[in-house]
Amino acid sequence: MGQTIALVDDDRNILTSVSMTLEQEGYQVRTYTDGEAALQGLTARPVDLAILDIKMPRMDGMELLQRLRARSAMPVIFLTSKDEEVDELMGLRLGADDYITKPFSQRLLLERIRALLRRNEVSRAEGSGASPSGVLARGDMVLDETKHQCLWKGKDIQLTVTEFLLVKALAARPGMVKSRDQLIDAAYGENIYVDDRTIDSHVKRVRKKFRAVDDSFNQIETLYGIGYRFKEG
Repeated sequence: MGQTIALVDDDRNILTSVSMTLEQEGYQVRTYTDGEAALQGLTARPVDLAILDIKMPRMDGMELLQRLRARSAMPVIFLTSKDEEVDELMGLRLGADDYITKPFSQRLLLERIRALLRRNEVSRAEGSGASPSGVLARGDMVLDETKHQCLWKGKDIQLTVTEFLLVKALAARPGMVKSRDQLIDAAYGENIYVDDRTIDSHVKRVRKKFRAVDDSFNQIETLYGIGYRFKEG
């Protein structure tokens, strides 16, 4: 059975057309027309990836994302209109892995879905810098790729797929600066375009999550105009 994708949008034309495209590609599709129904459905039966519209009745995409993130790190793509730049940034800060601006092509959506699902699989597999067991230890931080688990001083840090891959890319080579372009490639893969502010938003959220369990966390440093690095030691 193929991977399952949830599509949440109150536009039935989008639900119909996107569902047909995804099913033709071999995905199982579950559709919801409002956030409240989606929350109930996705809590009871999680999926491999969710695509959320922002403006919906009963519960909008922002609130749905926030509630989902309290329960799950499932990959999430936001659908947003051209005039909703603030919503894009807010969605990333709440934990969305990616966003697509309406109107969008079905081909672009499929590319983003494949890339995100592939990243999700990679984040759970052994990667560069990890020991044969799939565990990467850096000071007080332990990343277990096979379990998609991040621990800081023994406390669990719930990271999304994108956040996990960003942290792994930085921690794999402590002290070495990673440019935003390098982090985009590490977290999104090649030939996927996102702008610098997307990486900045993800890094801010990662720091916030670590500081929620340790307010002295300062391992991820910003080098203005250059990029980011994970402190040695």
